[in-house]
Amino acid sequence: MHTPFLQMLIVLTALWLLFSVSLFAVERGDPGSPITTLIDALYWGVAALSTAGIADTPATQVAKVLGGTWIIVGSAIFFGSIVATITTYFMRPLQRPARRIIDTIEYNLEQLDELSVDELDILKETTDTLIEHVERAKERQGED
Repeated sequence: MHTPFLQMLIVLTALWLLFSVSLFAVERGDPGSPITTLIDALYWGVAALSTAGIADTPATQVAKVLGGTWIIVGSAIFFGSIVATITTYFMRPLQRPARRIIDTIEYNLEQLDELSVDELDILKETTDTLIEHVERAKERQGED
């Protein structure tokens, strides 16, 4: 919830398409290229990202540079997103409940620019209620 995993998958998918189509454009027409169709290039993009070693080797030097760049960038994004998501999942229970609330509020404050006026009014009402709750808690603590 607090990691941009979905956004990273969207970026990864867009980059996969970009690199695969670019590789196809560079390799198209080269007689020694094993990548002869767009489907071949899309499959190459998935195989190269998976680091399974089953991707066809591009024939041209430009395509090899594109391929190497895709493997590095794609792997960093994909595996980095997975590690960040898993780490966040396991670290959340270690935080005190109050800390989780604060983290959630801080995360959501970053989204204020995207709220409509009606949503900001609801947020103001909620904040006013929170402030009243804090003041009552202080009064009760002062009575003890």
